Amino acid sequence: MATIHNKQQTGKWGEQKALDFLIQQGYELLATNYRVRRAEFDLLMKDGNILVVVEVKTRYNAMLEPEKSVSKNQQKILIQGVEEFLKNHPQYASVRFDIVAINLHHGKMNLMHFKDAFYPSY
Repeated sequence: MATIHNKQQTGKWGEQKALDFLIQQGYELLATNYRVRRAEFDLLMKDGNILVVVEVKTRYNAMLEPEKSVSKNQQKILIQGVEEFLKNHPQYASVRFDIVAINLHHGKMNLMHFKDAFYPSY
């Protein structure tokens, strides 16, 4: 495993590992680091006919549960971004918010995929 020098490099490395994993699972890539207003989607994927917004969290020796590492404020921003995205892409009738958490511990990678990690609360 390559040495990762800073937070930005770590994030990009983790996003690539998450992307590789999701493609192996049959997902289709729509975009990476896609921006809509204040929101930035790490990965926009398609799972069948479902639009999947994937937030990737890469950590060293993480103690916090990955599904809790996306704050309520960040969830709100992502949800608002998706609402804006859907105005221009109405072909997606269903949206899901997933988290891919990668924990690096003693040179080993542990990747966890949380489907439906959070939901819009209207």
